[in-house]
Amino acid sequence: MATANRREYRAFEEPAPAMRRCDRPGCACAGEFRAPKSRQHLNDYWWFCLEHVREYNRAWNYYQGMSADQIEREARRDTVWDRPTWPMGSWRAEQRMRARIYESFAEGAGDNPFHAGREAQEEAKQGRPLTEQESAMKTLELLPPFDLKTLKARYKTLVKLHHPDANGGSRDAEEKFKTINHAYSVLKAGFAS
Repeated sequence: MATANRREYRAFEEPAPAMRRCDRPGCACAGEFRAPKSRQHLNDYWWFCLEHVREYNRAWNYYQGMSADQIEREARRDTVWDRPTWPMGSWRAEQRMRARIYESFAEGAGDNPFHAGREAQEEAKQGRPLTEQESAMKTLELLPPFDLKTLKARYKTLVKLHHPDANGGSRDAEEKFKTINHAYSVLKAGFAS
């Protein structure tokens, strides 16, 4: 197989790139190193020789002319590469979503498979589970601040209302009565300490 005889002509060669001069006035050296012109124009460059780019970099201050608040905002944006962010999933959001699904498809019917009843919805709205004291106050329908006298008065009212003997031996009344007794003991212990 014969090879073609190729001749290259200088007329068709790419011209040598022109030497870029240093952008520093009075410097005749080659400008081989780039540096941004300003904070607002980071993609527009000055071209400097090695000596002048070092000098420029020593004097460069990206935050020059910015207030402390602007610097803080800029630093926060830089930590996420200037992209929008939002909180990662949380159990509250999931609980609210499940509650909406349940209400849409199974309103008032049977067991709640997602445990998304009113108590769960209230907890999701509050953003955290209730402490034992908060739960006890909710059971006795008390709002802080209250004193021991108010606690005892509220307890007596609810005991009279929910006592099993006053409700014909009702199981629901008995359970409510137990819950009230427990809530009272929790809150009373708080006053004792």
